[in-house]
Amino acid sequence: MALFAEVRHPSSAKAPLVLLHGFGGIGAVREPVLRRLDPDLPLVVYDLPGHGRSLDADGVGHGGVMARAILADLDRREISSFHLCGHSMGGAIASLIALKAVDHVRSLTLLAPGGFGPEINHEVLRRYGSAVETGELALGLAAMSAPGSIVDAAVLERLADARRLPGATVRLMEILNSFLVETNGRIGQGRLPLSSFEGFGVETRLLWGAEDPILPVTQASSIWKAAEVTLIEGVGHMLIDEAPEAVASAMAAAVEAG
Repeated sequence: MALFAEVRHPSSAKAPLVLLHGFGGIGAVREPVLRRLDPDLPLVVYDLPGHGRSLDADGVGHGGVMARAILADLDRREISSFHLCGHSMGGAIASLIALKAVDHVRSLTLLAPGGFGPEINHEVLRRYGSAVETGELALGLAAMSAPGSIVDAAVLERLADARRLPGATVRLMEILNSFLVETNGRIGQGRLPLSSFEGFGVETRLLWGAEDPILPVTQASSIWKAAEVTLIEGVGHMLIDEAPEAVASAMAAAVEAG
């Protein structure tokens, strides 16, 4: 089964911005950011393998497997040049895509990406991944956000619709387990091959919430030297909901520069 993506302005001569959500998300949760972007900007907004309308698509697995699936889908769509933006797990996938297809990537924007250090709050992710109804999802998102953050009710409804699909939460647990590793009795996340990014020539922007309860903000220091790093005070892991203006600004700057 092919991956689902919402494609906007496919006939545009400009390179599209490809968006990859985090674990347990769907492409539709990007709406708080998308409404702040140029309405004429060409976009490819994916539901990642095993999520939403890509629930039964090929490519379910760890970050490397999903990166290959996204690249194959972009090739199928005859998109040979693109900007990339990924959040959390989607950030790890975006990084791997950029490494594998550096000549095709115009810019890379990472939002609290996975794979930059071993620490990860897997217990909160497990609770979030098993949530189905809006109340459970709201609690899960609150646990990933800075205190006082409010999630858009429409986002919760879209997530709940995706979680009610048969097998959705089972698939999410499979995905979560695929990128968790146990070392010396402690559960953490697999790490990206960060040494491979030395001399990485793609313009990169990294945004991280200073109060991230899922991936410690200290992991931002692992980014390659040429990247532009922005740490956002008072924000947790869910940057799209908590800091949509900053995220939209970074995306727009990446597209304009590339």
